[in-house]
Amino acid sequence: MFIFCWHDIHGVTQFSLVATGGTFDIIHRGHLALLGTAFAMSEKVIIGLTSDEFATRMGKTTSNTYGQRLNNLHATISLEFPDSSYCIARLDNNFGPAVLESAVQALVVSEETSRQGNVLNAMRAERGIAPAQIITVPMRLARDGIRISTTRIKNSEIDTEGNFV
Repeated sequence: MFIFCWHDIHGVTQFSLVATGGTFDIIHRGHLALLGTAFAMSEKVIIGLTSDEFATRMGKTTSNTYGQRLNNLHATISLEFPDSSYCIARLDNNFGPAVLESAVQALVVSEETSRQGNVLNAMRAERGIAPAQIITVPMRLARDGIRISTTRIKNSEIDTEGNFV
């Protein structure tokens, strides 16, 4: 497993370690809300980045390779959240390090993936690990009131901010 880490000093936060994840193919306002919530709540964030193989198994067609998405994610975090401590871990399944890392106190998810929280905590319980708090970030809506998504951006319906193109 490849893990890319960056460390910096954070202020007072609610948690010492949280996890979040995604494909982050075309980073948009919804992704920034997810990441922003994770960074605001925790001293350090583990970010699971979907591998190309896992994305394919999930039926996703990415525009960018894993390496490109990794570079784009790091660049976005450096720009948008410059004082953040994080690790980016390659995800080959739905949960990655959040399942096995007992120090993970919370999982930050979107409304779309919030149901995974119960599955995660059941897996943690099987391993004798305390449940993680599930933090659900509301979906960000485009100007038309429909959620922002990479698919809509790829289809040239909206831009990464949710504006019509």
